[in-house]
Amino acid sequence: MTYHLLATAIALLHLAFIVFVLLGGLLLLKWPKLIWIHLPAAAWGVLIEFFGWYCPLTRWENSCLREAGRAGYSGGFVSHYVFPLIYPAGLTRMHELVIGALVLAVHLAIYVKVLR
Repeated sequence: MTYHLLATAIALLHLAFIVFVLLGGLLLLKWPKLIWIHLPAAAWGVLIEFFGWYCPLTRWENSCLREAGRAGYSGGFVSHYVFPLIYPAGLTRMHELVIGALVLAVHLAIYVKVLR
Protein backbone atom coordinates (compact mmCIF):
# COMPACT_ATOMS: atom_id res chain seq x y z
CA MET A 1 0.00 0.00 0.00
CA THR A 2 2.81 2.41 0.85
CA TYR A 3 4.53 1.93 -2.52
CA HIS A 4 1.24 2.40 -4.35
CA LEU A 5 0.63 5.68 -2.53
CA LEU A 6 4.19 6.76 -3.26
CA ALA A 7 3.73 5.93 -6.97
CA THR A 8 0.53 7.98 -7.01
CA ALA A 9 2.26 10.90 -5.28
CA ILE A 10 5.10 10.77 -7.80
CA ALA A 11 2.60 10.71 -10.69
CA LEU A 12 0.81 13.77 -9.29
CA LEU A 13 4.12 15.58 -8.77
CA HIS A 14 5.10 14.68 -12.32
CA LEU A 15 1.82 16.06 -13.67
CA ALA A 16 2.23 19.28 -11.66
CA PHE A 17 5.76 19.68 -13.04
CA ILE A 18 4.52 19.22 -16.62
CA VAL A 19 1.76 21.78 -16.11
CA PHE A 20 4.34 24.19 -14.65
CA VAL A 21 6.63 23.65 -17.65
CA LEU A 22 3.79 24.25 -20.10
CA LEU A 23 1.98 27.11 -18.39
CA GLY A 24 4.49 28.46 -15.87
CA GLY A 25 5.80 30.98 -18.35
CA LEU A 26 2.50 32.82 -18.03
CA LEU A 27 3.14 33.23 -14.30
CA LEU A 28 6.23 35.23 -15.21
CA LEU A 29 4.04 38.00 -16.56
CA LYS A 30 2.81 38.60 -13.01
CA TRP A 31 5.82 37.35 -11.00
CA PRO A 32 8.99 37.87 -13.07
CA LYS A 33 11.28 36.50 -10.34
CA LEU A 34 9.85 33.01 -11.01
CA ILE A 35 12.05 33.00 -14.10
CA TRP A 36 14.84 31.39 -12.04
CA ILE A 37 12.59 28.44 -11.21
CA HIS A 38 10.77 28.20 -14.53
CA LEU A 39 13.78 28.54 -16.83
CA PRO A 40 15.51 25.29 -15.76
CA ALA A 41 12.16 23.47 -15.62
CA ALA A 42 11.23 24.62 -19.12
CA ALA A 43 14.71 23.77 -20.44
CA TRP A 44 14.38 20.25 -18.99
CA GLY A 45 10.91 19.87 -20.55
CA VAL A 46 12.18 20.96 -23.96
CA LEU A 47 15.19 18.61 -23.76
CA ILE A 48 12.93 15.69 -22.78
CA GLU A 49 10.70 16.31 -25.81
CA PHE A 50 13.45 16.99 -28.34
CA PHE A 51 15.67 14.07 -27.37
CA GLY A 52 12.96 11.56 -26.40
CA TRP A 53 14.45 11.06 -22.93
CA TYR A 54 12.52 9.67 -19.97
CA CYS A 55 12.25 11.72 -16.83
CA PRO A 56 13.67 10.12 -13.66
CA LEU A 57 10.23 10.53 -12.09
CA THR A 58 8.93 7.94 -14.58
CA ARG A 59 11.54 5.43 -13.42
CA TRP A 60 10.76 6.10 -9.76
CA GLU A 61 7.02 5.75 -10.34
CA ASN A 62 7.49 2.46 -12.19
CA SER A 63 9.81 1.18 -9.46
CA CYS A 64 7.22 1.97 -6.80
CA LEU A 65 4.47 0.33 -8.86
CA ARG A 66 6.54 -2.84 -9.19
CA GLU A 67 7.28 -2.82 -5.44
CA ALA A 68 3.53 -2.52 -4.87
CA GLY A 69 3.01 -5.67 -6.94
CA ARG A 70 1.72 -3.89 -10.01
CA ALA A 71 3.15 -3.78 -13.48
CA GLY A 72 4.95 -0.61 -14.45
CA TYR A 73 4.43 0.85 -17.88
CA SER A 74 6.66 1.20 -20.87
CA GLY A 75 7.47 4.56 -22.37
CA GLY A 76 7.47 7.83 -20.52
CA PHE A 77 4.96 9.50 -18.25
CA VAL A 78 3.68 11.77 -21.00
CA SER A 79 3.13 8.94 -23.47
CA HIS A 80 1.43 6.80 -20.82
CA TYR A 81 -0.85 9.34 -19.14
CA VAL A 82 -0.99 12.55 -21.14
CA PHE A 83 -0.95 11.48 -24.81
CA PRO A 84 -4.08 9.35 -24.51
CA LEU A 85 -5.89 12.35 -23.03
CA ILE A 86 -4.92 15.17 -25.33
CA TYR A 87 -3.29 13.82 -28.48
CA PRO A 88 -4.98 11.95 -31.31
CA ALA A 89 -4.07 8.41 -32.26
CA GLY A 90 -1.16 8.19 -34.67
CA LEU A 91 1.00 10.85 -33.04
CA THR A 92 4.42 10.72 -34.68
CA ARG A 93 7.86 11.82 -33.53
CA MET A 94 7.54 14.78 -35.91
CA HIS A 95 4.38 15.87 -34.08
CA GLU A 96 6.27 15.70 -30.78
CA LEU A 97 9.04 17.88 -32.20
CA VAL A 98 6.52 20.41 -33.51
CA ILE A 99 4.79 20.53 -30.12
CA GLY A 100 8.16 21.01 -28.41
CA ALA A 101 9.05 23.80 -30.85
CA LEU A 102 5.73 25.56 -30.26
CA VAL A 103 6.14 25.40 -26.49
CA LEU A 104 9.68 26.72 -26.87
CA ALA A 105 8.55 29.58 -29.15
CA VAL A 106 5.76 30.66 -26.80
CA HIS A 107 8.09 30.60 -23.82
CA LEU A 108 10.79 32.51 -25.65
CA ALA A 109 8.26 35.22 -26.50
CA ILE A 110 7.17 35.42 -22.84
CA TYR A 111 10.79 35.51 -21.65
CA VAL A 112 11.63 38.34 -24.05
CA LYS A 113 8.65 40.32 -22.77
CA VAL A 114 9.53 39.68 -19.11
CA LEU A 115 13.21 40.47 -19.52
CA ARG A 116 12.53 43.81 -21.23
